[in-house]
Amino acid sequence: MDAVCVTVPSGRHGEVTIRALEAGKHVLCEKPLEITTERIDLMAAAAKKAGRVLAAVFQNRLGAGAKHLKGALDAGRFGRLALCSAYVKWWRAPEYYSGSSWKGTRSLDGGGALMNQAIHAVDLLQWLAGMPVRVGAQVRTQVHAIEMEDTAAAWLEFPTGALGVIEAATSCYPGSRLKLEISGERGTATLEDDRIVRWDFADVQPGDEAVGLGSRSSIGGGASDPKAIGQEGHRLLIADFADCVRTGRPPLVGPREARNAVAIIEAIYRSARTGSAVAPGEQGS
Repeated sequence: MDAVCVTVPSGRHGEVTIRALEAGKHVLCEKPLEITTERIDLMAAAAKKAGRVLAAVFQNRLGAGAKHLKGALDAGRFGRLALCSAYVKWWRAPEYYSGSSWKGTRSLDGGGALMNQAIHAVDLLQWLAGMPVRVGAQVRTQVHAIEMEDTAAAWLEFPTGALGVIEAATSCYPGSRLKLEISGERGTATLEDDRIVRWDFADVQPGDEAVGLGSRSSIGGGASDPKAIGQEGHRLLIADFADCVRTGRPPLVGPREARNAVAIIEAIYRSARTGSAVAPGEQGS
């Protein structure tokens, strides 16, 4: 056996991954890579010491819509960014939590709607707009009988000066599509469950009118049912992981990249506890 996929509860990702790496196996680990950045750093160090691939599952990056958006940002089509936001207003029935021994717990889930569900949108947002330099937030356990949050709202400041918000919930019946909005002085685009639903730029380019039209998300979405999330993103990530094992190249989403979303969520939790704006990566998380 050359490699393993780690799909145990989130708070046990680190211990299982490190044991596999120490046994000489390559590892593809589900999101979040771990529930704290400190544990992620230990996993990254173990992978480096073992000389093995450690890759994370953030399949939303591989959708066609996300790639269109990334390409437009890298090409500077938005001009100076103004607002960059993510919305994950999902619903989970009470049985989703009551039927689980770990979901919504501090020790094994590491959080609630942010760490488990919205982390995909948090990862996409920082991949597209960059790591925020300041975060302010409030979180609530509004509907469900769980230890961690089912409702959260945060504001972000990015290095470019752009602002944004993250809304995350499993308390919003019947659930809405995951949505990202990027707006700047030269354009605005909206992504819903990996489908481009708005694509407006001051400088029109050939093919713009066809972006997103008639397309369906290959990634799928879990607005009200986690089983509705498609398999295509995972298939592509596993194919990339296998190629990394064969060739020795870095994975699409390695531990350094996977760490960013957890650092942002840690900062959101820290801001909610202290009532102050904080910077992701500050000590004391």
